[in-house]
Amino acid sequence: MWANYIIAGSLDEAVEVLDREKSAARIVAGATDLMLEMERGVRKGISTLVDITNLAQMRNIWKDDQGNIHIGALTTHNDVVASEIIRQYAPLLARAAWEVGSPQIRNRGTIAGNLITASPANDTITPLVALNAAVRLLSAQGERLVALQDFYHGVRRTVMMENEIMLEIIFPALTSRQKSAFIKYALRKAQAISVVNIAMVLDFDVDQTITHASVTYGAVAPTIVHVLQTEQFLIGKRLTEEVIGEASRLAASETRPISDVRASAAYRKTMARVICKRGLTAIRDGKENAGLPEHPVLLRTPESASENQSAHFIAGDQPIEATINGRKMIFTSGHHKNLLRLLRDEGLLIGTKEGCAEGECGACTVIMNGSAVMACLVPAPRAHGATIVTVEGVSSGQELHPIQKGFISEGAVQCGYCTPGFIVAGVKLLQEIPNPDEFQIKQAFAGNLCRCTGYYKIVQAVEKAALMGGE
Repeated sequence: MWANYIIAGSLDEAVEVLDREKSAARIVAGATDLMLEMERGVRKGISTLVDITNLAQMRNIWKDDQGNIHIGALTTHNDVVASEIIRQYAPLLARAAWEVGSPQIRNRGTIAGNLITASPANDTITPLVALNAAVRLLSAQGERLVALQDFYHGVRRTVMMENEIMLEIIFPALTSRQKSAFIKYALRKAQAISVVNIAMVLDFDVDQTITHASVTYGAVAPTIVHVLQTEQFLIGKRLTEEVIGEASRLAASETRPISDVRASAAYRKTMARVICKRGLTAIRDGKENAGLPEHPVLLRTPESASENQSAHFIAGDQPIEATINGRKMIFTSGHHKNLLRLLRDEGLLIGTKEGCAEGECGACTVIMNGSAVMACLVPAPRAHGATIVTVEGVSSGQELHPIQKGFISEGAVQCGYCTPGFIVAGVKLLQEIPNPDEFQIKQAFAGNLCRCTGYYKIVQAVEKAALMGGE
């Protein structure tokens, strides 16, 4: 994996290491993409990871006096989903962030990381391009501001220099005269990469005539693209059935998708038309935010709003010290592993299971600093200074947790391999929402797969646990 892992104590330190190591170093925050890319050989030649998650000043969302929204580079997808500022002034971005992965992924993955990965199928790039966003970059040579539209050269290729750090994302807040929508089409409801997605921001005058249009597509070209003819066509028109139909046809004709394992080019073109029609219709009918929960399940509680503030740390030179299930543990090996392997191999906590090893199944779910996360996508050194709860730590002494009792009484366990992940996610859900409804339970388990039960008994087990007193 990596040869060196540094938890930076300051932004200056991170910049200095990156400037010194150049292409051999990589900045990490959530690392949910990078760890998989390194394992699969997509990102080669990286020997040093510089972890900046202790730099709390970079995890913020705020609106300035000029009406611009600022999103710090450490802001996670769940931070965006939960942000009242984003929901009010950029609801399409909140919707896109909500569509990413699962609660566990959204608790670690950052918006900045999603941009830097530079896949045209990444969900948050499309709305940010539609919002005319820019990114602020920092290196030892100074700062620069780059329009997001100009940030990409192609698939997984950006204009970032090898010694630059992304500091923040900036875009103008939507006004009362603007309406927006984000539509994602994927092959399943959660934990799925976009087959195609669309974002749109429309400006209206007092009689609902469109005065400006910004319409962008993802997964239909090497980068996120504006459909320029469609944008021009919409100006001066109202959203009648005829206008929506013609705009959708025109938008699809402007796309240049490819065929791959998720869909053929022809199918993508068809769905490009369909989702454009859905988005324009939703805006016309005032239903552009339908389906985005008012109180989304985050699988985190207030203490997880910021990362642990451990001091400067260099893996290998220092042991990893963490509080796991209420007990201080010190690891002098395992620095080059992920958290899952550290817990199992060095910690001998084998309740946490490895299923997919790529954040798809949820069997390795643990609670880290108050947030449910996929342990397979967390670098082991990130555990330094952290508080972690595994399935072995959810019960109180000899007394089983209500979630465990619910699984037993409702017969929610069959082969049992996925059960630890469900138990830990369920514990976090009841800490966050003591009496969840069925929809909230399903939201909480969007990142947990079971091949045996069909989920009915699992949902019933959580409902039973809530009646028993949750926490």
